[in-house]
Amino acid sequence: MGDCDHISQLYRSINHRVDASSLRLYRWYYSRICQWGLGLTIAVVLLLAFIERPSSLSVSSDPRHRSPTWEPPCGLTESIEMVCLIIFCLDLAVKSYLIGWEEFRKNKWLIAYTVVISISVIDWVLSVSMVCDEKLRVRRLLRPFFLLQNSSLMKKTLKCIKRTLPEIASVILLLALHLCLFTMIGMLLFAKTENGEWELHFRNLPNSLTSLLVLLTTANNPDVMIPAYSLNRGYSIFFVAFSVIGTYCLMNLLTAIIYNQFRGYLLMSVQTSIIRRRLGIRAAFQVLTCHGAQQAVTQKEHFNLKYIQIRRNTICLFSFTPCGLKEARQYADVGYMDREQFRKIFDQLDKDHIKEHPPLPQYNSPVLQRLQVIFSHYYLTILGNAVALANVMCICTVLVLNSEKSTSERDNYIMEIINLCFILYYLFEMSVKIFAFGWKGYLSYRNNIFDGFLTILLLILQITIYVAYRLPYSHWDPSAHGFLSLWEMVRLINMLIVFRFLRIIPDIKLMALVASTLLDLVKNLRAFAGILVVSDTSSSTVLSNTTMDNITSNFSMECGTYEQLGYWPNNFDDFAAAIILLYDVMIVNNWQAFMDAYSRYTTDWSKIYFVCWWLTSSVMWVNLFVALILELLLHHYLQQLDQVDCSKLETVL
Repeated sequence: MGDCDHISQLYRSINHRVDASSLRLYRWYYSRICQWGLGLTIAVVLLLAFIERPSSLSVSSDPRHRSPTWEPPCGLTESIEMVCLIIFCLDLAVKSYLIGWEEFRKNKWLIAYTVVISISVIDWVLSVSMVCDEKLRVRRLLRPFFLLQNSSLMKKTLKCIKRTLPEIASVILLLALHLCLFTMIGMLLFAKTENGEWELHFRNLPNSLTSLLVLLTTANNPDVMIPAYSLNRGYSIFFVAFSVIGTYCLMNLLTAIIYNQFRGYLLMSVQTSIIRRRLGIRAAFQVLTCHGAQQAVTQKEHFNLKYIQIRRNTICLFSFTPCGLKEARQYADVGYMDREQFRKIFDQLDKDHIKEHPPLPQYNSPVLQRLQVIFSHYYLTILGNAVALANVMCICTVLVLNSEKSTSERDNYIMEIINLCFILYYLFEMSVKIFAFGWKGYLSYRNNIFDGFLTILLLILQITIYVAYRLPYSHWDPSAHGFLSLWEMVRLINMLIVFRFLRIIPDIKLMALVASTLLDLVKNLRAFAGILVVSDTSSSTVLSNTTMDNITSNFSMECGTYEQLGYWPNNFDDFAAAIILLYDVMIVNNWQAFMDAYSRYTTDWSKIYFVCWWLTSSVMWVNLFVALILELLLHHYLQQLDQVDCSKLETVL
C-alpha cells in the first residue's frame, strides 16, 4: 500500500481530507439538496432588503401617490437574518474542516468569508441592542459577498476584471484627458456670450465637465449644442469631434479590450480545467492499477501494469449516469481496461445526454396507420405555424381598428368568434399529435409541452368566459364584470395567443441559434447579475422623505429637469426604488436629470456617486455582458458549422 499512497500523494495539489467520514461529508455537502438549501439561504438574505425599513412593500414609489408602507416589527427580519448567518457559519465550518487548517490559511476567500460573517454578527447584535433604530446597517453592504463567494464563475469574472484593469485604466485615463481637454476648449470657445451656451452648459468647470461627460454617453445630444449651433453651424465641429473621438473611438476601444481579455481568460480557464481533469484521470488510473497489481501479487496472479481489472466497484465508479454505466459495462465482459479506454469513459460522462424519443404507438388498422403517418409529418407543424401566424395577424388587425376606441365602445364579438375557431384548431392539432406520437412521445418534445400547456390554458379561459358571460353575441358589454371584466379576459387570451406564436422559433435555424444563445446566456447570467447587485444601499438615505415633499410641491421647474419630466418614482426612498433608479442611470437615457436633481437638493459631490455607478455598470459590466453574448453566439455558430461539415463529410463518404 506504500507505493499506492505515494502515487496518490504525488498527484494531489490540494490537501483535502480523504478519510471515509470526510468523503461522506464531502459528498453530502455537494449534494443537490444541500447546495439548493445554501442557494435559498443566500436568496433570502439578499431579499431581506426589500422588507427591511424603509420597506419596499407599496404599490407605487411615487411620493405623491404612495400609501403608508407596512414596516416589519423589530426582530422579524433580524430573526430570519440570524438563521441565515447560522447556516453560513455551518457552511464555513464544513468547508474549513474538509480542506484542513493549512489550506484554510492560504484561501483568501474563506478568510474574507470569516471576516464578513463576524462583522455581520457584530452589527446584528448592535442592531438588536438599539431596538432596530440604527442609522446605518453595515451588514447590508456586505450581503452580496455571500452570493459572490459561492459562485466559481463570479470569482473567475472578478479575476478577469482584475487582469483587465491596467488596460482599462489606460483607456479611462485617455478618456479623462480627452474630456478635460475639450472642457477647457469649450470654456474658451463659449465664453460669456448672448447665445445661451455659456449660461446652460459652460458656466463653470463642474458644469462644463458634466455637460461633456453626459454628451460622451449621447444622453443630451443634440440639446447640448443647440444654443450655439442655432447661431453658427461651425460650432457643431466642436461637438462632433468630441463625440467621434470619445464615443465612437475610445468607448468602442474599451469594449474591444474587455472582450479580448474576457475571451482569453475564459479560454485559459477552460484549458486549465481540462488539464487538471486529465491529470486527475491519469492519477486515478495509476492508483487503480497499483491496487490491482498488489492484489494480483497477493493472489499470485499475473497482472499487466498497463490495464486495470474491471470489478464491481469499478463499474459503480461510473454508475452516476446511465451513459457512464453503459460504457463501463462494455468492458466488463473483457475484464480489463487500458488507460485510453479509461479516459474515453470520462469523455462520455462529459457529453450531453441525447434524449431519445419513445417509439411511435403501433396501430393494426391500415386507416389508423395512414392517419398516423399524416399527423406525424413535419408538414402538420408547418401548417400549425401558419395558423398561429394568421391568428396573430387577426389580433393585430382588430387592435389597429379598435386603437381609438375606449373599452366600453369595443365590440369583442368578432374577436371572440375568431379566437374560438383558432383555439378549436389548436386543440385538434394537439389531439392528433397525441394520437400519432402517443402521450410519452408527445411530451418528449419540449415545443409540444409549451404548445400543449398554452392550448389547455386558452381552452380553460375560453370556457370560463362562456360560463361567466354565456355564448358570444353581438354588442357584448366589454366592461361587464365577473371574476375579471370581459375585456380583461379577452386581452389575456390575446396575449397568450401572441406568446404561443413563439413556437415557430425551433423551426427556423437562425432564430433557433439565437434562442439557444439566449438560453445559455440566462444560465451564465448568474455571475454578472450577482456582481451587479446593488451593494450601496445606504444611498437610499441621500434624499429624505421631507426633501421629496419639498420637491413635489415645486412644479415651476424648467424643461428637461427631474421635476418637469415627472421622475418622482425614481428615488432612493427604499431599496426597490433605488434599484430602478440605478438601472435607469445604467441605461444612460436622461441620466443627467437625476444628477442635476440630486446635486441641487443635496450636494454637488453626489455627481461623483452617479459617475462611479455609470463607470461600474454601463462601462464595465455591460461590456462584459456584451463579451459573454459574443462568446456564446460564436460558440453556437461554430458548433452549427461543425455539424454541417460532419453531415457533408458523411454524405461524401
